[in-house]
Amino acid sequence: MGDKIRAEELAKKQRQVSVSEFFVRNRHLLGFDNPVRALLMTVKELCDNSLDAAEEMRVLPEIIVEVKQLAENRFVVSVEDNGPGIVKAQIPNVFGKLLYGSKFAKLSQSRGKQGLGVSVSVLYSQLTTGKPTKVISRISPKKPAHYYELKINTQRNEPEILIEKDVEWKSEHGTKVEIELEARYQKGRQSVDEYIKQTAIVNPHVSITYITPTKEKMVYKKVVDELPKEPREIKPHPYGTELGTLIQMLTSTTANTLFGFLQNDFSRIGGTTAKEMCHLAGLSGKENPRRLDNVSAEKLFNSMQKVKVIAPPTDCLSSIGEELLIKGLKNEIKADFYAANSRSPAVYRGFPYIVECAVAYGGDLAKDETAKLMRFANRVPLLYQQGACAITESVGDTNWKSYGLQQSGNNLPAGPAIIIVHIASVWVPFTNEAKDAVAHYPEIIKEIKLALQDVGRQLGFYIRKNVRVKEQQERLGLFEKYIPELASSLADLSNGNKNKIEESLLRILKKSIKDLTENGEREQG
Repeated sequence: MGDKIRAEELAKKQRQVSVSEFFVRNRHLLGFDNPVRALLMTVKELCDNSLDAAEEMRVLPEIIVEVKQLAENRFVVSVEDNGPGIVKAQIPNVFGKLLYGSKFAKLSQSRGKQGLGVSVSVLYSQLTTGKPTKVISRISPKKPAHYYELKINTQRNEPEILIEKDVEWKSEHGTKVEIELEARYQKGRQSVDEYIKQTAIVNPHVSITYITPTKEKMVYKKVVDELPKEPREIKPHPYGTELGTLIQMLTSTTANTLFGFLQNDFSRIGGTTAKEMCHLAGLSGKENPRRLDNVSAEKLFNSMQKVKVIAPPTDCLSSIGEELLIKGLKNEIKADFYAANSRSPAVYRGFPYIVECAVAYGGDLAKDETAKLMRFANRVPLLYQQGACAITESVGDTNWKSYGLQQSGNNLPAGPAIIIVHIASVWVPFTNEAKDAVAHYPEIIKEIKLALQDVGRQLGFYIRKNVRVKEQQERLGLFEKYIPELASSLADLSNGNKNKIEESLLRILKKSIKDLTENGEREQG
């Protein structure tokens, strides 16, 4: 009897936990684990949404970012864009509901995917300040601008609208969001300043106006007037599909036969391939996919992994390209040498991806420090968890000594250099929900290394031709100062003519300098 009472008491305490409540207690999973990072994450999520929206509208993005300090640990983050705006009915859900968005299952390259980022910023704001988020959005000059102040009901994961009205607004279309939060502003490698700068480098088509908490205005003008290629949505590839996903797809398909399901709901499966998969699974192909039992579904899944299927299409990706990588670097980094490499598309687990690398060397870059590594995924800077990232591992495993840079073990190389690595994919394999680091997939690491080796070779040619030769020429030039004294000593020892000895030494020195220069040019060629 006592056991029964206890079980009933326990049952009364059990209840469903909403996703909002979960992230209230686990906000560190999304990167909101300290005040400095919370400020960065809020700016990042708002900017990512703005850039994606403008690009989807096919307009060159223009965004205004302002971080205003209200008190010692209190800030207001404001981000305004020239995107398509948000339909009135969707505004509360976009900002007041976690796991709400259009990109989660969409297989095309974009910055945001999870439907979490901006709503988690709203949630963090109300947890730390109790203040509502302010949103103004307009979809057309013929439509009014809609203004909202809202919060999130964490128990129901639903928006709570505090104020809703139409207002006058100067912009013909776009969205502006203001979020007040408890935070801390600091400069450095993991700062809002650095995020904005790096975003400008790998998005040369974007104009960014950034006003810092100290009221400093930074303007990053676009370098090109052309939008990136628009990525196209693709269907799932059989090699990237898991059994549970396949079962769900079978139950929700509109196809009436298994043949039709395989050809219509997957990429790269034609009639011959579909028949081969069904035959290998012991199925006719005429079965109704919605009535397929789990045992048959598992047989089909196993056959899909065994049949050879060509790689998925890559028009779902939009790489930066070598030329624009260098243009973006030159616009923000003053160096003596630039090189870039954009690899051909590759595939991991059925997902296409492209690896791109760039390097800047010399110029105003610090000489006596470790080379600076900039990591990007789908044009978004990754500023945290550098040591846990496959990109960092790949850079450390590359032999930079053979390319003219100093390096200790598998650490980052030293010298006046910046190394950029960018991964573009329909689904970047991050190590956590905060999207800080890329997981250690061997095929991805291999692609990164190949791209790094390419820019490394270009850098090595430059260093051998210019830097090393220049250093040796400077040493020989220093020797020239001592030629008169050396000629005099040799003349005394040999009873020779001092002037002739000095002329001979100068000829030898000039020949040495000429040989160094010619050797450097041959190595470059």
